[in-house]
Amino acid sequence: MTVTVGVDVGPSSTDAVLLDAGRPVLAVKVPSRPGDAVGSLVGAVTRLPADQRARAGALAVGLRVAARAVTGRSGLARVGVLRIGGAAADTVRPLFGWPEELRAAVCAGVANVAGGTGLAPLDGAPLDEPAIAAFGAELAGRAEAFAVSSVFAPVDGAQEREAARILRAHVGPDVPILLSGAVGALGLVPRENATVLDAALSVLVARVADELTAALPGLGLAPDADILVTRHDGTLMSLDYLRRQPGLSLGSGPACTLRGAGLLAGLRAAVVVDVGERRARVGVLSGGYPREAAPGERIGGVPVSLRFPDLLTVDADDHRGIAEAADRMQPAADRLPVVLVGGGAPRVPDAALAGFEVVRPEHGDVAGAFGAAASPVGGGAERIVHRPGALDAVRDEVRELARASAVRAGADPRRVRTVLDPEEFVPYLPGAVLLRARAFGPPSPL
Repeated sequence: MTVTVGVDVGPSSTDAVLLDAGRPVLAVKVPSRPGDAVGSLVGAVTRLPADQRARAGALAVGLRVAARAVTGRSGLARVGVLRIGGAAADTVRPLFGWPEELRAAVCAGVANVAGGTGLAPLDGAPLDEPAIAAFGAELAGRAEAFAVSSVFAPVDGAQEREAARILRAHVGPDVPILLSGAVGALGLVPRENATVLDAALSVLVARVADELTAALPGLGLAPDADILVTRHDGTLMSLDYLRRQPGLSLGSGPACTLRGAGLLAGLRAAVVVDVGERRARVGVLSGGYPREAAPGERIGGVPVSLRFPDLLTVDADDHRGIAEAADRMQPAADRLPVVLVGGGAPRVPDAALAGFEVVRPEHGDVAGAFGAAASPVGGGAERIVHRPGALDAVRDEVRELARASAVRAGADPRRVRTVLDPEEFVPYLPGAVLLRARAFGPPSPL
């Protein structure tokens, strides 16, 4: 079945589109219900004709509840933050540099215990199991979730898994315990920060996922319809994957709008201006996907290891600012077309973007919902190799890891394709090379 419903739950309006074989057939826009993302979704989807949505085999949803929770410091779980690394990893304390109000909203307690692994098996240190048990006992009943981060966990996550087992014995089976090895990036502090945000969001996102699941039968879609949600790189993931890594939904709204704008305009490379009621976001589409910001991106003031779309934000009524942002985001001297989308796009005259080729695609006011409905399920992986002779084998390994990641996120395993990103040298490991791969595929029919 190729009919999909896409939804973008924005702060002021909720858009729903119905796609048949990748082409938009219907689109509706309704006012969002403040603080009720699922109610907003139901209100939009049920405005689509019943006979049309009854053919839809998938619902792709752009949620912004995680981003709003972090920026608004509300709805976040109290997290026990456990670092495994001991004195060797004590230069920068856990949660160092976090905005004070966000730290106060999230932190239930912090510990740094001995342990940690390395690039080679003999580089590790023994895990301080009694200290972990004491930490779990201290926070039992007070922490609503735990974040566990170990040195070099993406290479070897055994100590994180053992720490989770010890914590579980003290805090019970229902408290979420998030492990940093699943986040993937090697740098400890940004990986730890991303894991803590995952843990802080875990309770809220699980509730929203439960509400979505409960609402699905009442939407009038096909009996076997599945739910997918958007992620930060312009792809989709299953609800189960969202529960494991809720931070992946941060930045997903702008990412899907960029993808939707390019798809509607028939362009794989463009500068996209998404004009809302108060703000205009300007980003770049490269190869059909959002160009990523440089490492060091922050969410809610927190440096994290996730890579978000590279965006400039200006006042929606400042047309000169929009033109300057579109110029600054051009990747080369040969200018890319500028695609104008969003509900406020008609307020920006072509004359404000003199010198650019301006494209205003049909259905551009619902580009986010279209991007959600038309995007593939995605995944990714990365590895560091410090032996040049092993590069070929690690390239194959990281491709396979990315493919497996996409399948876990809900992609059809028979139709996943992988792409290797350009290799990067690792500044703090002389001679080491970072390999990254991404994977894409249509939703699994199973």
